[in-house]
Amino acid sequence: MSRSLRRGALAATAIVLSVAALSACGAGNDAQTLEVRPDNAAVTVDDVKIQNALVVTQPEPGAKGPAAVSASVFNNGSTPQTVDAITLPGTKAVVKLKAAEGTGPITVPAHGSVLIGGQGNASAVIENGSEAARNGDAQKIVFKLSKTGDVSLNAFIVPATSYFKDYGPETVPAAPTTVPAAPTTAPAATPTGTPATPTSPATPSGEASHGAETPASGEPTTAGH
Repeated sequence: MSRSLRRGALAATAIVLSVAALSACGAGNDAQTLEVRPDNAAVTVDDVKIQNALVVTQPEPGAKGPAAVSASVFNNGSTPQTVDAITLPGTKAVVKLKAAEGTGPITVPAHGSVLIGGQGNASAVIENGSEAARNGDAQKIVFKLSKTGDVSLNAFIVPATSYFKDYGPETVPAAPTTVPAAPTTAPAATPTGTPATPTSPATPSGEASHGAETPASGEPTTAGH
């Protein structure tokens, strides 16, 4: 190979490596700016594959309330399986499962999948999520399936904002309301009933009544005038 060809090959290789390095830095350090959703935890055990596993907390930092587990569960087997439980080892968290429809368990159909988390999907609510999960940490999650058994993986803990706002807990604490203070003085009482009718003034004692006079005792009675 001539010297000029070797120089061209080296220059092309340097350009490719530079582009690859820049792409890696952009995706790893500033993925949200580039609007690239970061990869989440995934694992495969026998016929079951779980991917995009997350623990999604309240959108406001420090807010008290439940959290939620979000994940896609795939079943490549020929028989359906059910998700019997989800646990967070090392915590006292209690995860309540609910199917998308009805009151039965979360069922993963044969050669199918089920999405846990998000409106209209199955849900896995961590009742004491604010105590069990802290944003930025990685939490071990165990999915217990009816046939495969325990499938565990580490999932990121993220708030229900940005890409994850539609996968967080449905229950969000309401903003506190201000209760008006009670008045310190009682309002004037409203008079009830009909006002009493004023009575006529009494006749002064000792004054003679109009009309015929009554003679004093012992005096003759005068008939007529």
